[in-house]
Amino acid sequence: MERLRGGFGFAFTLCLAWLLIAFLILPLLIVVPISFTPERYLSLPEGTYSLRHYETVFTDRGWRKGIFDSTVVALGAAALAIVMGTLCAIGLWKLSSRLGETIRILALTPMIVPPIVHALGMYRVWVDYGLIDTYSGLILAHAMKGIPFVVISVSAVLSNFDPRLEQAARSLGAGPLTAMRLTILPNIWPGVLAGGVFAFAISWDEIVVALFLTRRRVDTLPRQIWDGIQDNISPAVAAVGVLLILATILAVLGKMAWDRRMAARARGPA
Repeated sequence: MERLRGGFGFAFTLCLAWLLIAFLILPLLIVVPISFTPERYLSLPEGTYSLRHYETVFTDRGWRKGIFDSTVVALGAAALAIVMGTLCAIGLWKLSSRLGETIRILALTPMIVPPIVHALGMYRVWVDYGLIDTYSGLILAHAMKGIPFVVISVSAVLSNFDPRLEQAARSLGAGPLTAMRLTILPNIWPGVLAGGVFAFAISWDEIVVALFLTRRRVDTLPRQIWDGIQDNISPAVAAVGVLLILATILAVLGKMAWDRRMAARARGPA
């Protein structure tokens, strides 16, 4: 009887897991056939398939500018978030006091405060400094939203770092920056990389702040999609979604291949 109950519980858990996976993946799969529709509106193709909407993504100036602007802003925001977030995490790790925990909580507030609050506050400040509708203004705003993710990921790696390595480097004559470069940074780069990936993704997908801080000079892809659905939802949006899904899959496969390569190198020759 116990074995029967255990088997039933396992089957129920397995079915529940597959239902959850289907709930997450099926909406993505529906986007694929819609992107091949020959119609000018969202619809499933009925026997006829077309690549016209993919052609639109690569030939239309608006879509190309949206992809370019999103890439530039996301790369700039991720780079700035990596530098600021890593330095913040290392500083808090060295501080290790109640003040450090307070600062850590304040550093994580961009994850807690609603985006509309950020947008309103940034808009008021950015107007005074002439940063509205500029790449630098949007990069700064997106970097502020990405810094908490870098702080979290780097802090998690630093929790397993042995501070005696840095102390040994300092005792041998290395300065603070040299010791950090030679001992801390080589050991925390997985956390730095993970935080940078999160910061890039947050910037790439962000729309609320972009609506407040940009006009026409800077036109990110999410804003381009938003403007495109005001009157009529073009299937080109589905084509963009499919391309982003493929890019994500390729990035995950590349990361898996890199991890296998690093693991094989760590094991050394057989």
